[in-house]
Amino acid sequence: MQTFIYLVRHGDSPKKEENERTRGLTEKGKRDAKRITELLKEEEIEVFASSPYSRASLTIQKLAELSGKQVLPIEDLKERVFSGEDMRLSDEELFPLLERSFADPDYALPRGESNKDCQERAIRVLKDILTSCKGRKVAIGTHGAVMTLMMAYFDRRYNLDFLHKLSKPDVYRMTFEGEKLVDVIRLWEAD
Repeated sequence: MQTFIYLVRHGDSPKKEENERTRGLTEKGKRDAKRITELLKEEEIEVFASSPYSRASLTIQKLAELSGKQVLPIEDLKERVFSGEDMRLSDEELFPLLERSFADPDYALPRGESNKDCQERAIRVLKDILTSCKGRKVAIGTHGAVMTLMMAYFDRRYNLDFLHKLSKPDVYRMTFEGEKLVDVIRLWEAD
């Protein structure tokens, strides 16, 4: 029996808003969320879970509503904590941190978490979903780093280069037999 996990990276969000939890979507992000709804509405997704961060849940919210479902926020699906819980790092600060984190999965800034810690919490959630939703289709609203780390747990080719190539939004369907990943297909076509 196969289980399908649709990892949906959030759409574009405002860069000027500092609070990570409440950053929503830009106008482009909202348009792309509508495109995601159109893309996935025929997939008959049954369960919707998301990072508690607004931009992730808003990206799949209309799809969930169209399916008569609600998006379940799950704290352990939040973005990797890079430096302080709700602080946003600039790209100039983030890119070297990502490089070092992928080279050394245990590396973390003070008050931040490592790739290893982030991956462990996200994989616990994913394994719970694979058990509780066996044989179903589940959409997960997520973030680039978390998405990459979840995929990398099953296949090492999902690495820093993969993360840098992700678009906002992006959609990958992962097919599982039990906890074994058997297929990954990118469904999103960036503009």
